[in-house]
Amino acid sequence: MRRIDRIICHCTATPEGRHVTVKDVDNWHRNERHWPNGIGYHWLIYLDGSIHQGRPESMIGAHCVGYNKHSIGVCYVGGTEKNNIKKEKDTRTPEQKAAFVKILTELHQRYPKATLHGHCEFANKPCPCFDCHEYDYIFDDKPKQA
Repeated sequence: MRRIDRIICHCTATPEGRHVTVKDVDNWHRNERHWPNGIGYHWLIYLDGSIHQGRPESMIGAHCVGYNKHSIGVCYVGGTEKNNIKKEKDTRTPEQKAAFVKILTELHQRYPKATLHGHCEFANKPCPCFDCHEYDYIFDDKPKQA
C-alpha cells in the first residue's frame, strides 16, 4: 500500500441537484481529459449520500496536481448553482454532509497521520466550494464542539 499523507476534498463542479455517477465522471476523465485510468477520485458521494468507489485507494489518484502520489481524493456531486454553472456554491445535501463524516472517519482510521485539505489549497479554484475544515475535528481525534 502507498503512504497517504493527505485526504483532499473535491466537488464535481456540476449544477445543484444534477445526478452524476462514477461512470459519468469516469467517462469525463477518459474522454475529456484523456486519462487512461479514468476517474481520478478514489471516492464519490452521490446526492443521496451513498458513497461509491472510483479508483482503488492502492492506485495513485488524478485529482490534485503535485499531490496525487500520497493522497486520497474524496469528491461530492455538485458544487455549482443550479442555473449558473460558473457560480460556485456549497450544494451538499444533508445526506452528503453525513456521508463526508462517515468516509472521512473511515479514512482517518485507515490513515491516522493524514491531514485534511480542500482542493483549493493546492490549486487556484474554489473546489470543493465549502470549507472542508469543518471536518477537522475528525482528524484532531477530539469530539466536535457544540
